[in-house]
Amino acid sequence: MTGIRMLRTVAFATGALGGLSGAAYGLLTEQSRRARRVIGVPETPPLRADGVYLPDGSGPFAPDDTDNADNAAAAGTPLTFAVLGDSSAAGVGVDAPEELPGVLLALGLAAEAERPVRLVTHAISGATTRELPGQVDAALVEPPDLALVIIGANDVTTQLSVRTSAELLGEQVARLRAAGVSVVVGTCPDLGAIRPIPQPLRSVARTWSLALARAQRRTVAAAGGQPVPLADLLSPEFLTRPAELFSTDQFHPSAAGYAAAREVLLPALCVAAAVWSGPVPAAPARSATAEARRPTARIVSRLNRALRRAEAARPAEGVAAE
Repeated sequence: MTGIRMLRTVAFATGALGGLSGAAYGLLTEQSRRARRVIGVPETPPLRADGVYLPDGSGPFAPDDTDNADNAAAAGTPLTFAVLGDSSAAGVGVDAPEELPGVLLALGLAAEAERPVRLVTHAISGATTRELPGQVDAALVEPPDLALVIIGANDVTTQLSVRTSAELLGEQVARLRAAGVSVVVGTCPDLGAIRPIPQPLRSVARTWSLALARAQRRTVAAAGGQPVPLADLLSPEFLTRPAELFSTDQFHPSAAGYAAAREVLLPALCVAAAVWSGPVPAAPARSATAEARRPTARIVSRLNRALRRAEAARPAEGVAAE
């Protein structure tokens, strides 16, 4: 995802659509400028490490690598795994190919399936759901067995409505499913976990991204894909361990952040690829952390604290009166 464009457009769209005063709009615009200076621009394109990964953890090998043909043949026919989406799918933020999310997942799939996995990456940094059809076109030239899609955060940069964005995603998931591809979608992450975005701009980003994630979840499931709610499953970790889980740009995940994403995505991928026979546990509609951020939850929490303080003060008042 492209932080610079996202921050600028969130401020603009909030002012245009939310009926903000000139002062409030100016505040959001200034906040977006400051955050953009902190985040900066990625200096290099994402790393790539496509190829065949073996169950013993070795790879990547070219599909026609004769030096490793015997090992690959002994392990079985490769399962083709395609990764589509934006910078979160492409792995912006890591320093080594072995830290890429596609590589982490390919190695996990190979170990669980006990067969080679061929990783093919179509994800493009900065892509929106409008660009997803082109990636699907490329993937369907040689349809993979399994596809992972992570996209949505950049849709904010083009002021694409939640409904339109989700419908576009559902259409592409349906195309992949019609070609016999099993599909897992990591829904839009919680942009409110990004610390360089100050308040109140961060709350705007959170509200927008969570609304998109909910809509994506519905349309993906309706199209026959398996949605994984990244915001609900990962936001608590990223909120409590930002220094560890964000990269140096404080916007994209670090190697540890992508490893955390692997833990929540791999079970769904194993089920979709028929590597595991049983279903994964149902993902929560909202995480405990997300639930605690709801205004009603905060109000109830404050009331409970006030009542507890009042209860604690009563015995002392009685002693003082005697």
